[in-house]
Formats: sequence, structure tokens, C-alpha cells
Amino acid sequence: MTLAEVAKAAGVSMPTVSKVLNGRSDVSRVTRAKVEHLLDSHGYRRRTRTPSRSPLVELVFHELDSIWAMELIKGVAQVARANGATVVLTESGTRHTPAPEWLGGVLQRRPMGVVLVFSALPQDVKQQLRTAAIPFVVIDPAGDPDPDVPSVGSANWSGGLAATRHLTAQGHARVAIITGPEDMLCSLARLDGYRSAMAMAGLDVDPRLIRFGDFHVQGGFEQAMSLLDGPDRPTAIFAGSDLQALGVLEAARLKGLNVPRDLSVVGYDDVPLAQWSSPPLTTVHQPLRQMAEQAARMLFRQDEPGEEAQRIELATHLVVRQSTAPRPGGV
Repeated sequence: MTLAEVAKAAGVSMPTVSKVLNGRSDVSRVTRAKVEHLLDSHGYRRRTRTPSRSPLVELVFHELDSIWAMELIKGVAQVARANGATVVLTESGTRHTPAPEWLGGVLQRRPMGVVLVFSALPQDVKQQLRTAAIPFVVIDPAGDPDPDVPSVGSANWSGGLAATRHLTAQGHARVAIITGPEDMLCSLARLDGYRSAMAMAGLDVDPRLIRFGDFHVQGGFEQAMSLLDGPDRPTAIFAGSDLQALGVLEAARLKGLNVPRDLSVVGYDDVPLAQWSSPPLTTVHQPLRQMAEQAARMLFRQDEPGEEAQRIELATHLVVRQSTAPRPGGV
């Protein structure tokens, strides 16, 4: 089937078919779907590499104001340099789903590939990137990734389990958790690990001790101030990020509590700042830079024959420092 026949069957012009093939964003979703269906059903062979490809790797965050973002940037940049590419940083414009404005910019820049962080990719966005022969990989997908989406994550459930078991082993029974946003897979996995550890210790989970945060200092501070307000406060708090843990430390200070004598605190990520907090933070090490390096390698391998989408999950482990101690009154 020729492109002219595709255009005729779809009831559109040849330029419209060309726009679909080149991943242009100025085509309606209905028209794009119709043309894509005809191209696929008739086995049209698309180009897998275009001569106009820019030597760029686009690293996409929904927000850039986070310490752990620097670790991801360093990891992607190292692999990109080895492959003759430069990293470009962009914000997707919405919480987890790339906005149309972002997609239009990517299709114009035509990078060698795209690495997205904390993202969920709608079917039409995936299709437009593939039509334009722009490979993509997701780091820590916001939701359960589709089988055809290459992704890299870490063992969030195991991390939540290890953090909470460390606290219960120290005799803490009232252990609170400030995890991340409710709509993020990593937040829910860490919460499930927390619940499992509490069950293993034979401890009931008080729903009032479960809080959803935003992975930032202010959110951790606000949730901790609420948790520590009252006589039946927790003796330990597991924060779903090191930034939230820093907020917890400040809330404890304002409440006149000593960490770790009165309150034990565990973070998550093990960003470089964690070892310099006061006291140095017990935390779950998440291999952020290695995750970014792995994602970038997957990106450059996608043009290799037989390469298929895969999900890679890297291990986490607990790093014990001085912010945790046995429960007040003894284990």
C-alpha cells in the first residue's frame, strides 16, 4: 500500500499522512489513530533512524527542585557523553503525564532518545515518539508500566520493609510512615513494605500513623508536626524520602524532642546530604545514579536488532547512622 492509498483510505491528504509519520503534534487524535491503523495493518516499514537526529538525550522531570534529581542527571550524563550526546533537561509541564507542549518540543528537537522520570505515558504519546523513531525509557514509572515501555526502578517494597523492620527490631511499636503521593507506584510499594514489616512484628497498624506526603521538606515537616501533636505520638517515623526526613527532624526540634533519644527517624534515597544532617540520617539507599545509567544504556540499545522492552529493578539496602535508637524505656 502506497502512502497515497493510505491517505485516500483514511480520507485525509498526503501532507497529513506525512505529519503522522514524522510525529507532528498538529494532527487530531482520531485522524492519527486512523492513519496509524492503516500503516500498521498494511505493514508499512518505517525508518528506524533519521539523518536529522540531534546528538541530544532529553531528560524529563515533572519538577526539578529536588536533590535526588542531581544524582539522576549525573548518571544519564555519564552514559550520554560516552555515546557522543549531550543531556538536555526539560520539565514535562504536568504532574506525571507529559503535556502536549512538551511533546511538540521533543518532536521538533528530535533527540537521540528521551528518559522520563516519574512519568506515565499515554498510548498516543508513546505512538508519536515511536512514529518519530525517538526511543524512550522511564525511570521509576508513576504507575505500573505497560509491557512495551522500557523502565528502570528499584526495590521499593524491600526498602520499606527494611526501614520498618529496623525500627521494630529496636522495640518501636508505634511506627508512623510519611510516604509519597498516593498516585505514585513507589509510594505505595514503600507503604506495602511498611505494612508487611509491622505484620511480621505482630504489630497492628494504626491508620492515623499513615500519612501521604510529597517527597519534599515542607511536606515532611507538616505531616510530622501533626503526628507529634498529642500524647499518643509515635516513637519512630519512617519518611519516604530523605527530604521529608529532614522536615521530620525540624518538627522534632520544634517539639522539643531529641532524635534519636525521644524519636527515631529513617529516611529514603541516601542522597549525599543525608550523612551531614544532625544527627546523620539512617536511610534506605536507593541507587539513583545507577538507575539513571542503566536507563541511558537501555536507551542506546533500543536500535539493536532483537532488543525488546524490559523492566529492570535494582536492589536497595539500609544504611544505619545516628538518627535511630532503641525505643524510649528499652526494647
